Parts: sequence; C-alpha cells; structure tokens
Amino acid sequence: MKTTHNYFDVYYQPGDNPVFCYRSELLVYEETFTSGMLVASGYNAAGYPLNVLSGFPSRINHTAFTEPSAFNIEIDGQSIDYDLKFVDFITEKSEDHIEAVLTLDSNIKPVRLKIHTLLDGTQMFTRYIEIENLSDENLALSRVSLLSGGIEDTYKASMTDEREPSKFYSLGYFDNDSWGREGEFAWHDILPGCTSVDTRFGRSRYRHPIVFIRNNLMGTTYFAQIAWSGGCRFTVDYNANFEKHPSYISFKAEITSYNPMAVIRANENFVLPEVYMGVVAGGLDEAVNEMHAHIRKSVLDLPEADGSACLVGSGMGAEHDMSVETSKAFIRQFAEMGAEIFIIDAGWQCPPQPNIDWYGYNGTNIPNAERYPNGILELSDYCHEYGMKFALWVEIERLGNLAKVREKHLEWISNNIYGTKCDGYIDFTIPEAAEWAENELARIITEYKLDLLRVDYNMDSNLYFAMRDTGTGRKECISLHHFNAVYKMYRSLKRRFPNVIFENCAGGGGRTDLGMMKAFNHTWVSDWQKAPRSVTITNGMTMALPPERVDRLFAGMGSHSFGTLDLQMRNTMLGHMSLNVVAPAATEPNKCQMDFVKHSVDVYKNFIRSFLPECLVFHHTPEASRCLSDGNCVIEIAAPDATKGAIGVFTLTLAKRENYTVIPKGIDPAKNYKVTLDNSGSTFTVSGYEISVSGIRVNIPNSMSSELILYEAE
Repeated sequence: MKTTHNYFDVYYQPGDNPVFCYRSELLVYEETFTSGMLVASGYNAAGYPLNVLSGFPSRINHTAFTEPSAFNIEIDGQSIDYDLKFVDFITEKSEDHIEAVLTLDSNIKPVRLKIHTLLDGTQMFTRYIEIENLSDENLALSRVSLLSGGIEDTYKASMTDEREPSKFYSLGYFDNDSWGREGEFAWHDILPGCTSVDTRFGRSRYRHPIVFIRNNLMGTTYFAQIAWSGGCRFTVDYNANFEKHPSYISFKAEITSYNPMAVIRANENFVLPEVYMGVVAGGLDEAVNEMHAHIRKSVLDLPEADGSACLVGSGMGAEHDMSVETSKAFIRQFAEMGAEIFIIDAGWQCPPQPNIDWYGYNGTNIPNAERYPNGILELSDYCHEYGMKFALWVEIERLGNLAKVREKHLEWISNNIYGTKCDGYIDFTIPEAAEWAENELARIITEYKLDLLRVDYNMDSNLYFAMRDTGTGRKECISLHHFNAVYKMYRSLKRRFPNVIFENCAGGGGRTDLGMMKAFNHTWVSDWQKAPRSVTITNGMTMALPPERVDRLFAGMGSHSFGTLDLQMRNTMLGHMSLNVVAPAATEPNKCQMDFVKHSVDVYKNFIRSFLPECLVFHHTPEASRCLSDGNCVIEIAAPDATKGAIGVFTLTLAKRENYTVIPKGIDPAKNYKVTLDNSGSTFTVSGYEISVSGIRVNIPNSMSSELILYEAE
C-alpha cells in the first residue's frame, strides 16, 4: 500500500484520565495519564484511534504490566515515574510536522518533565524528554528509559493452534558489536522473559542502536533507534500466556552508563537523547523505508552542501607514501575515474620518516612542513584544477602522545573509573577543552580551504564512561554531558560552514547513531572492505541509515584481493561511492580496469544518483548469516515513483548455484521497463507485470562475483 507521508495529527482527549493519541500516516500511538502516571496504551498500524469503538476501546490494560510507564526516570535513586501532576499539553503545527509537549510535575522530587513528541507524516515518531531541576540543589540522574511500557496484549489461542511461545514474536538486530562486523542483521525468536540488546556500555562500540520487533501472527513490525553515541539498551519483556489469558509484550529504549548517569545542576534544564519509534502493518522492507523517510525528513535535516550526499569521494592515507608527487599522481588517477572529492586521510600531520605515526601525532593539526614544503594548499589548488573538491581527515576528540597541546593541557584528558588517565580521550565536559576543539576545527576548515571535513574517532568504548567531579561536589559519569557537548560542537560547526561537507567516521562504523549523524552529510560504516563481509555490511547498514548516507569503498583497505572487480565496485554503487587507486603512482592504470571503473562511475552519476537521495531500499536477503551460508546477497534500490531502480546480485564464498531469478520489488506492474544487465550490456523491454510474476533471470558462474540489473520505465 502506497502512503503519501502528509497526514499527522494529535487527538487529545481531556478528562480525569486524559488520553494523548498520536497519529502519523497509518501509525497510531496512545498514552494515558492516569493515577499520577503516564502509561503506554498501545499502538495501531492501520490508522485507527484506539477508541474508534467508543464503548469498547482497544487500549492495552496497563495494570497487567509491571512497569507500564511510557518512560522511566530515577532521580537520586528515587523513581519519579509515578505521583506526577498534569500541568499542560500543547501542540504546535507547521506545514510538514506537528510537535506536542506534555508537561508534568513530580510530587516526589523538585522536577518538571516535558515530554516532546514529533510527528511528520511517516510511520515513525520522535520522542525526547526535558528534565528541569526546579530546586537550588544538584540532583543525580540514575536511570533513564526514553520510551517504555506495553506494546501489545494478544490472545494467541484464538488465532492459532501453535503453542510454542517462541514462534509468535521475532527480534531483529545486528548480532555483532566488534570492529569490522557492522550490520550483521539477524532475526531471533523472542523467548518468554526479558531479552536485552546492548551497545557500547559493557560492549564494543560497533553495533548500531536499532531493533525490530515482528509480530509473526499479526504481520506487524515495530522498529526503533536511539540517537545516542554512549551506552544504549533495548529490552523486550515477553510475558507469554495461553488459553484464557493474553500474552503481554513490553519494550524499553534505555540509556546506560555508570551511576549517577549525570548530575543535573540547580535550575538546569537537561535534555535527554532522542528515540525514534514506528510500526507498520508489513515486514522488514516496509519498516526500513518508513524509518528512512522519517530520518530524511525530520532527523538528518541540517543544511546540505549542494548535493553532497552523493558526490563521488576518493582519497589516500598512510597506506601510501603520501608525498606531494604521489598525491598529485593519485589526484590525476582519481579525476580520470570520475571522482569529485579528494581526501587526504590520516598522516598529513606526521613527518615522512621513519614511519607515519598518525596515532601519536593526532591533535597536532598542522601539515608537516617536511612532507608539504610548499604547504598543503598546493594540493588543494591542484585538486581544484582537476575539478575536484579538497578534504582533510581530522580526529579532534583525542590527543596523541606527541601532540604539544596534550603536554600543555593534561587536565583535559579524562580519567577512567580506576582513576588513571584515558588514552588521550578529551573530556568535553571541560568548557575550555570543548571550546579549543571547535575553534581548532573552524581554523582547519578556514585555513586549509576545505570543501569536506572527514572526522574520525578512534576510541575504545570503555573510555566513554569516565567518572569525575564536574564541579558539583559529587562524582558522575561524564557520558551524557560529554556527548551532548560533542553534538553541540559539530552542529554549531555545520551551521557555521553549511557548504562544507561533513563526513563522519569512527574507526570505521563505531559511531553511526543518529545523534551523531545529525551534523553529518554521510558516514563511514566500516573499515572492513573485504568481500564477502563487505557486502553483508552494506546490506545491514542500509537498513539503519538511508543508502546515500552510507559510505562504501572501492579498491582500498585490502578489498582488491577479495572478489572480482565488478563485485568490489557494485558494492559501492548502492550507497555513497568512495574510490581508491587501481595502480601505484609509478605506473599507468590498466586500461581494461580503468574502462570498467569509468563506466561504473558514469552509471552511478547519471542513473543511480538521480534517485538515490530519496530511494526506497529492499533487502531481498536480509540476514547476514543466511547470505554467507547460501552464498548470495541481493540488494535493490528504487525510485519512490517506480520509474527506475538498480539491483545488485552478489555471489559470496562457496556460492551454491549459477542461475538466480530476482523479482524486483520497486517496480509498478502497470509500467513497461527497459532492463539492462550490466555484465553484458544486454537490454530488453518487458512489462512490469511480467517481471513482478516471473522475475529477471541472471547467470553468475563463479563465487565472489556479481551482476548489476538496471531498470527504467519507458
């Protein structure tokens, strides 16, 4: 079913137990203020308010849930989910969204809560909470669930003869949190009891904070993301019953860290991270595309840099000698390929001998005079002569042990929970440190005339949760205050330099969350570029983020040794394309190789890029482990109006067959399509109805190879 993304409304029902009904397209979510609590009252994915039958409302029975509150907050170890006083409920409506603010006062602590809900016509909403300290004392925040409470109560016995409770619900998330294993999506049976999915706190940092909950009986899918770079946890509580009693399923989206999580200063207004929640009557593809629609419209909405989400990137770093001569040779090679941006990666701060110690020199932020005797603007000017934009890599949030600023400001380096200095990790809760970092980035952008700034972040997640006295007389975890200050810096810089492209990276995909991404045009999602995992990373991370925001690399970081040339290239063509060199500076590129690269970049620029910024994405083979065991992966992107699309068909290791039939999901059966098989260049015309029934058959005779299918309505 097609939706228009133009309906949003708040249906407020006042009274002794006021109800707040949030409607966005076909999403309905309701909350009730009753007995001093704001409780979750249920969802609907077909547009019906839960009191559509006024005498028989379908709201869930909140008393059946142990923790029915729509949020969980503890102040000084005391829960303030209950004994609340209703103060106000207001809405503000604009042309493209509506925002509601519910104000509640605690009778337990001197705290005012403002619950913000933003609706924009997609089947996902934004929620965040303000905590205002109304006292002259500091208050310790010790627990936060940004969104919680019951989702459903279901009488399964009336729907099926199946009695195994694990069959009724599935939980989807990225299985692995390790470096180079980003985006490994899998469905898991939800067993009775509590299931939690954690990222960063007590875990590594490479799991994007996203989950899907699928009701296998009803065909509905819930989906959520937390916009936070620190510790996150999703918890699903499944209270499975049968026969006369319904089963209950509830949900929490939490922030995690050591306690206290933050000290809220006297009279401070503290804003918690955003969480995004949605539901569709449909499967993973419908959920992902509604999520992407919301992200594009209401989350990643800072100024764009003239189409920057899709410009073809290229670059070089410490894997090469980085001399001026080599850099110029690679600029010429990249220009021939069709690149539009040239990035000098880590190493430009270091002397050329003996080895490039970019980690130790980090924070120096001055081009090494021995490496660039005429200054780095020589390369900037050379890029511009070839019609390419110029960029530098910077890691501003960590100071290497060779950086002079570290010697001068050792007090900026945070302490871990054992009281020892972290590895160069700057504590942004120190105002002088945060001010230095922003001013330094502004200087780099201005002085070196950057068209693009690549930001890196090479930290272990255990460093995020340092403890210190931040001037309140009591210890607190720095995570919440620290990352709020980091976000503030990058968003300030993006507003100051709206025409500069901001590219995010964090040792690969260590910080791809939407809290960070709000200030960035696109992001590196992994440093692992070797097939077959490079393909499953693209597959998974284009669920979490819209494809045009997902950086994928051709011919770098060892990828040239794994898979065919076409597989390596096509893995980049369904996201944001980045190129590496195909030949050393001392020799000419292979003409056959270069011809294929130029052809592929041309297809990307002139066909795929025309619809990529608003594309729908379909994951024909969503689960990473299944892709690897079956030996194939299929990813499709399509224009929302079904006028054109591209399908990457990838064979992985130990591919079990040569022939594949792909049924496109982005076509309109009423249209006729010109279909191109890129391997041979063959084209044919076929009706949308025919390919929606019979599919498109392709032959890929070997493992670690690919076919690119292009279709366009006639």
